[in-house]
Amino acid sequence: MIELKQVTKLYRNLAAVKELDLTVQDGEIMGIIGHNGAGKSTALKMIVGLIAPTSGTVHVMGRDMAKDSTVVKRSIGYLPEESPLYENMTAKEYLLFFSELYEMPKSLAQARIDELLGSLKLAEQDQLTGELSKGMKRKVAIARALLHDPKLLVLDEPNSGLDPLTSFFIIHYLKSLKAQGKTIVLSAHNLFHVEYVCDRVAIIKNGQLVICDSMDAIRSSLGKREYQVVFKSDENLEFEHKDGNYVFRTTEVGAIAAMLEKISENRWALVDLSVQESALEEIYVKLMTS
Repeated sequence: MIELKQVTKLYRNLAAVKELDLTVQDGEIMGIIGHNGAGKSTALKMIVGLIAPTSGTVHVMGRDMAKDSTVVKRSIGYLPEESPLYENMTAKEYLLFFSELYEMPKSLAQARIDELLGSLKLAEQDQLTGELSKGMKRKVAIARALLHDPKLLVLDEPNSGLDPLTSFFIIHYLKSLKAQGKTIVLSAHNLFHVEYVCDRVAIIKNGQLVICDSMDAIRSSLGKREYQVVFKSDENLEFEHKDGNYVFRTTEVGAIAAMLEKISENRWALVDLSVQESALEEIYVKLMTS
């Protein structure tokens, strides 16, 4: 679906993105994360054809964006981080206006707008968009990006500044779009949401790609996995003691197996066995501060 090869973007000799290689597969959700100024928005703008790379190539849907961006843009829905609306229009009027820009037949546009307003819980109430809450405005902007039923959706901070409930609603909505076969690329600062919704995650630091892989693979190479056994015993044992139970922790599978065997042999009561893995936020902080 998307392929960036050795992409560099310079602004006055400063590299916003440097020698970036990135591939996004058809039908997946790719998350791009990094510190402010890491190059996330620049990368997204090059993917949608708003800016051209200084060097390297960007291919979307098999076409070179340097040559065929006009054709490809018809199949892309783009949501910038800042997306002001025409505040003297209602949501429906606003979307109808954009449907005309997309040259959509009026009957098709009306049906599509009603579908989007319903799925995004934006029932028409004759309110001007200028009177809507920030979360509702963001939903209208997402509806605009989806209006022409694009194959590819590129979202720059879709949950920026939203309350937790609205933010989580949008994340669930993105999952439903993936189920419809859409490919989604998004940037976000809320790493819990990225970890929850994305198939793969690309971490960018100072314009360069640090790692791009599934969360399982990223945890395997950069995180840690800790096993925890909680058990009861009337004996006085040299283990961590918490809430009336003994706790044994280890990162070694062999050690956990040996501990379970010991519990069985001594007829201690097993209370809980759990696995705790590094969260994306923990791995991200480690990378950004190293």
